[in-house]
Amino acid sequence: MSLIFDTKFKLETSENFDEFCKALGVIEVMRTLGKVMSPVVELTKKQDGKFVLTCNTMIRNTSMEFNLGEEFIEETLDAHKVRSIITQEGNKLVHIQKGLSNRKETTIIREFEPDQLKMVMITLYMNRFV
Repeated sequence: MSLIFDTKFKLETSENFDEFCKALGVIEVMRTLGKVMSPVVELTKKQDGKFVLTCNTMIRNTSMEFNLGEEFIEETLDAHKVRSIITQEGNKLVHIQKGLSNRKETTIIREFEPDQLKMVMITLYMNRFV
């Protein structure tokens, strides 16, 4: 399997998102908004080989452009700047975010399947995974 381009994936279910956001220090108002958002995610590839990952919600739309394996600065949905690097492992994009200040390191794994996009988010908190 490989990555799936030009397909829009809408969030259907979410587990432990609030706990994940708490571990990152996201304020309650933003966590509450996060619970009601139904993001639509799409991956495209430009002619120059760069990838573009968009996430559209009723509150905020984001788009990040990147080359696989190259570090870039990203602004998260809760407006934190992080150093990010994204690599590909088969049909998965492995996205590592490292905070520029006291933000915890986060790993986001996006697994592309023909009918769905599975996303797992992990953060290191108190030396254990949340």
